[in-house]
Amino acid sequence: MAHHHTVRARQGVTLLLAGALLLGAAACGGGGDSDEGGGTQKVTIGLVTKTETNPFFVTMRKAAQDAAKKSGAELIALAGKFDGDNEGQVAAVESLIARDVQGILITPSNTTGILGAIAEARRQGILVIALDTATEPADAVDATYATDNFKAGRLQGAYVRAVLADRAPELIMLDGTEGSSVSRQRHDGFLAGFGIEDDSPAIRGRANTNGDRNLAQTATENLLQRSTDVNSVYTINEPVADGASVAIAARDLTRQVTIGTIDGGCDGVRAVKAGKYAATVMQFPVRMADRGVAAITEFAESGKKPSGFTDTGTELITDQPVRGLASHDTDWGLQRCWGARGQ
Repeated sequence: MAHHHTVRARQGVTLLLAGALLLGAAACGGGGDSDEGGGTQKVTIGLVTKTETNPFFVTMRKAAQDAAKKSGAELIALAGKFDGDNEGQVAAVESLIARDVQGILITPSNTTGILGAIAEARRQGILVIALDTATEPADAVDATYATDNFKAGRLQGAYVRAVLADRAPELIMLDGTEGSSVSRQRHDGFLAGFGIEDDSPAIRGRANTNGDRNLAQTATENLLQRSTDVNSVYTINEPVADGASVAIAARDLTRQVTIGTIDGGCDGVRAVKAGKYAATVMQFPVRMADRGVAAITEFAESGKKPSGFTDTGTELITDQPVRGLASHDTDWGLQRCWGARGQ
């Protein structure tokens, strides 16, 4: 994780990136007219993800590129250096404003820290749509296309609680990033589905993991040193579930502990199939990207703006279904998952 980079170094990288992008645009843009449709300019769309490496955002970027290509638009994809890198995202938005994009799709790392940059983009007539993560307040952007994260958390919570049956819960909670709306909504949803309050003694430990596999593994190892009675684990996403499952297997607690998670990436669905964790709640990043690109293209052509929150869907995936909760098995999941399908 690049936490130790200096701010100056990071800004330097972003400026270099922006400079390279501007050079690229100058090289192919000619006089600013594209050769399509009597000198009309190509629609340009910015995408700013939390990171470049998380498979969820890799999938989203590819889907956005494909959708932009189909509609004859150009996509400029930028990202923070790590989940929680607000400065990197601010710099990305500023560089997109400088490039006169018609619209920006953003998955905000810090749901309040990015507001100034978004406000400036909108003031300059750029349509701004949040994908995956709502801003706070939600109406700081024109529209949001995302998973209902409270619902995703609630599905995970209800499932994990049902698997415990009559055993008293001994839970650890592996959250995302401090100050992230996704992290809080999934956490609160899980508690609602699991049927406990945030101050319940059933919660034996908790940690922020920044959605990172290695941080999650270390956090789980530390929490298990305090208590090996754990029988259930909440995880914010599949990389975190992976890290937790490694730590739990190392302690020989796999059979005793039910791990739930959220994502629906192909690696995650395969991990459920292999028994590394019990269930995942699938979300649909391709839908988010497709709808976002379509909305900006339509705005560029007609001036019509989308508004409000659009839920892009959630599905519980498990090979051990429980009564009263609709779910699909991993074969269904492998046909619809995102990320690398091979193996």
